[in-house]
Amino acid sequence: MRPFSEISESEPTAKLELSDENIPLKKLQIYATQTLNPNKNKETKWEGPLPIIPPGGYFFMKRGKKYQDAVKAFDKANLYDVADAISIVKKNATAKFDETIELHLRTGCDGRHAEQQIRGAVVLPHGTGKTVKVLVFAKGTKLDEAQAAGADYVGGEELIPKIQNEGWLDFDVVVATPDMMGVVGRLGRVLGPKGLMPNPKAGTVTMDVTKAVNDIKAGKIEYRLDKTNIIHVPVGKASFTDEQLNDNFQSLMGAINKAKPASLKGQYIKSATLTSTMGPGVKLNVVKITQ
Repeated sequence: MRPFSEISESEPTAKLELSDENIPLKKLQIYATQTLNPNKNKETKWEGPLPIIPPGGYFFMKRGKKYQDAVKAFDKANLYDVADAISIVKKNATAKFDETIELHLRTGCDGRHAEQQIRGAVVLPHGTGKTVKVLVFAKGTKLDEAQAAGADYVGGEELIPKIQNEGWLDFDVVVATPDMMGVVGRLGRVLGPKGLMPNPKAGTVTMDVTKAVNDIKAGKIEYRLDKTNIIHVPVGKASFTDEQLNDNFQSLMGAINKAKPASLKGQYIKSATLTSTMGPGVKLNVVKITQ
């Protein structure tokens, strides 16, 4: 096996065949040099099979047999109705654990503009299938209310050092009363990047801690744009029935459709894909789910 250092970028025969495209090995060389060999003083050799580099330069290792069989079971280019897509995704969820069914929506919004930011929350009729741990920041009688509602952890300022210094993050959702946000704000650098910071739009900054905890325990999820203007949300588990997943999907899409920014010009939802944790994505008919 020749080391990458000996492969010329201009070699006409150094090409990787992929469908109708000839992908120059130069891209593979650059990837391996930057990723596999950060120390340029050491020689790097590619000992395994060549990876697949599709048009656009993204790097993918070879898919497993189960995944490839799942892809062949349906037409990836087709746009499916919700009921058909759910059936296909459930059938392809063959992992040894209960896979999460996920929805991915590519929007026409521009998250750089505040008026086109999408963020909200919705309670799924049948929950997410996941046990959620809730932390509530409150004081006085609100602490007792949160505990009575079923919050896993309750407290105030005494929890700040535990999270900041000890890295304690054994919770999935944080709820806070408005009068505690001055304290919780100090945790912005810790909770913010992990999507755990309480937010009024998500209903996690409220005086009604009982309702907030009950909703979260009942299957309340948050949706929002990521940096690439895509919304990623769970719909349920592969163990759910088709009817349960369909009910959750309709509730979720109803909330997202209502959240369409008034200033948005053009198409709101450009593409929608339903998938399981380990399975291939199934494209949805966008026209039907946005009606």
